[in-house]
Amino acid sequence: MSSPGPGAPHQVLGRLRFLLQCSECFRGARPLPAALCYVPREVQYKICKDPAGAAAAARSLLSVWDSPGPARGGKRAARATIEVRKGGCLRATGEEYCNGAGLWVKLSKEQLQEHKGCHDLEEGWLLAQKFGEAGDKLVPVESVERMQWQQQMFGVDYKPAVSWEQVVDLTYSTRLGGNPRFMDQDEAAVQKLRYVHISWRGYECDLELARFLYDHSERELKGLDCMKEHVNSLDVSSQAENFNASHLTDGRTDTFWESEGPQGEHWVRLYMKKGSIIKKLWLLLESQTLSYIPRRVAVYGGELNRLQHLRSILISENSYRSVCVLRNMKIHLPVVEIRILECRDGGYNVRLQGIKIKSFWEWDLVLNVDMFRPARLVRYPLLEGVDRDTLYRRAVLIQRFITLLDSVLLYLIPIPDQSVGTFSQLRVSARGVSRDSQSPAPHTLPKVYINRYLARDHRANPALDPSCKNAIFTQVPLYEGLRTSGKNQQPMDYRWPSSYTQWWECDFISEGIVDNGGGFRDSLADVSEELCPSSGDVAVPLPFFVRTSNQGAGDNRDVYVPNPSCKDFPKYEWIGQLMGAALRGKEFLVLALPGLVWKQLTGEEVSWRKDFADVDSELVKLLEVLQGVDREAFDFMFGRELTYTTVLSDQRVVELIPNGSSTVVRYEDRREFIRLVQKARLEESKEQIAAIRAGLFRVVPQAMLDLLPWQEVEKMVCGEPEITVTDLRKHITFEEFPSKDPRVEMFLEALNNFTSMGWWVQGDGVPPTMCSWETP
Repeated sequence: MSSPGPGAPHQVLGRLRFLLQCSECFRGARPLPAALCYVPREVQYKICKDPAGAAAAARSLLSVWDSPGPARGGKRAARATIEVRKGGCLRATGEEYCNGAGLWVKLSKEQLQEHKGCHDLEEGWLLAQKFGEAGDKLVPVESVERMQWQQQMFGVDYKPAVSWEQVVDLTYSTRLGGNPRFMDQDEAAVQKLRYVHISWRGYECDLELARFLYDHSERELKGLDCMKEHVNSLDVSSQAENFNASHLTDGRTDTFWESEGPQGEHWVRLYMKKGSIIKKLWLLLESQTLSYIPRRVAVYGGELNRLQHLRSILISENSYRSVCVLRNMKIHLPVVEIRILECRDGGYNVRLQGIKIKSFWEWDLVLNVDMFRPARLVRYPLLEGVDRDTLYRRAVLIQRFITLLDSVLLYLIPIPDQSVGTFSQLRVSARGVSRDSQSPAPHTLPKVYINRYLARDHRANPALDPSCKNAIFTQVPLYEGLRTSGKNQQPMDYRWPSSYTQWWECDFISEGIVDNGGGFRDSLADVSEELCPSSGDVAVPLPFFVRTSNQGAGDNRDVYVPNPSCKDFPKYEWIGQLMGAALRGKEFLVLALPGLVWKQLTGEEVSWRKDFADVDSELVKLLEVLQGVDREAFDFMFGRELTYTTVLSDQRVVELIPNGSSTVVRYEDRREFIRLVQKARLEESKEQIAAIRAGLFRVVPQAMLDLLPWQEVEKMVCGEPEITVTDLRKHITFEEFPSKDPRVEMFLEALNNFTSMGWWVQGDGVPPTMCSWETP
């Protein structure tokens, strides 16, 4: 069987049909298609010897465990030993399992009986590949005997499908002629993947797990310089006096390495630590003298005596700071050599200010069960308490789903070739839509006059100013269409480039402050605080949002929803425009809104049980009790006091049917009453959210929001919810201080005790997003 190329039309259509079916299964909490869960019943493995190890022996001894062994450093005795002769093969099932120790493969009882000393084991596990350590590894192969038998039975060209991707393509793609057979599947392994424990809450848990996988894979790889962690040593072809190789890694901007040798024979060589994989590698250029700047560079990698060409780069004449010379490696390279083939203006020697590398360990690249440690699940309440093996197997299926989605995504939306990863592709594509719709920045800044003393008095006692005219939100009259200065005055459209970071200039009355950006950010933070106060102990200064009923308990105790009683829709629309401006730019509008509101803003489907529980968890529980109660308990609990009314978030009592306040709910009508309550509460802020959404769409094209999940939209508008000292430490540098200096350690320890570090660091209520910290 010849496998069709990735662009074969029938394969693409088949995968789209399959992805649609998978999506329906995810949403309906049904067992996923068997093709996605396919595991072959038998795989042949051979031993691949470590080229850096000793001379190959005539046999190899493999330890057999009764379950996948502990992570690196654990101690547990193996149950048996298997001997494999040189050139021989080993039969195992297709079931695999990854933890911190490495990749494990499973042997069935039947397969174990082929080896001495294993007859009493029901199943066995072999460590096929150790992570981060040298040694032999098991690799899947086709045995000669099996291939000969298959050719005799089915023909010379016969090759069965043994991977889940092939099974998907053969099952869902339409083709002429008969389909080749699949390798028999491991029924037990497939069932473990298809069916999850009853405690798994379906689609919502899957979404939470997908978010966890993104947060602990792509986002964690956005660290800055990994030289110390992943590079053993560094060597150079030559060095001038006082400009030696140590300057390449000292992190300083006033030093550099300079070569001293024949033209075109300069190189820098990195000896990587075992198990490290390069994500990106940069050269930091020393741009004072043009003839010392590299013009043409080649990168080689592999074993020192067998280096292979990886990439050649012609450095742009406009590059004077840094240039990426290598990216997105998939395997460990023991040695990486950067060869400077040519300098600008025919220069003989080269100068480099430094080298930066972004890399990770290969065991971090591979999905493994140790990712799901309890400490990592703290911010994912739906995953807490779930068995790690359940999370691991479900993550395997989500990863398979994403792999197929990657393969067809370019047929659905335009994606740049350089993008990597499904979510990154969507985000890059969304940014492309944003750029296509942007307008030029104003030539001059509009000026607004703000009296913060009046605003402070209003926040202290909003009842003294019912019209809210003294609030900063009202003093900044942008909702009326603040016009730019100049002859052709036009309303602000907020579709500016992200580099336009100051939307207006503030003149703070009686303060004498010159606004160079800080005043504007202060006013934006003040507007956020007026709309959704961060403290639950103060009055809400503006009428546009009201606190939810969950105040004082749970993860969403300090969230707000649009006020169902407020009908000032133009101001809601302006709030939507500010949210759109924050989404397009680098500033934040911190609005503590629940997922229910964000989902409606982005057009996603809402769920009563999951989403409204963030607004009024007690009501959700009450209706669940009401639905399952028997008649006797119903009469005891409610009698004739339950009528067709409900209380909205603004504390108004509304009737669910005409004369609902005088109509008693009967036991047999309770399900209809529940439906009416749910509808009324889910739609209580429908008009206000529609107005915010209209303002948002005036700034951000709907096509951009369609490419992003609501969690990412919330993060782009409001910023990261929290920042730890560990995160901060990765992204700060101390001039004239070594990183381990006691004063630095005491400084970071003091930061660790701060309760609102975002204010102290940047004068804003939220930290910057992680993506804004990425190395250029």
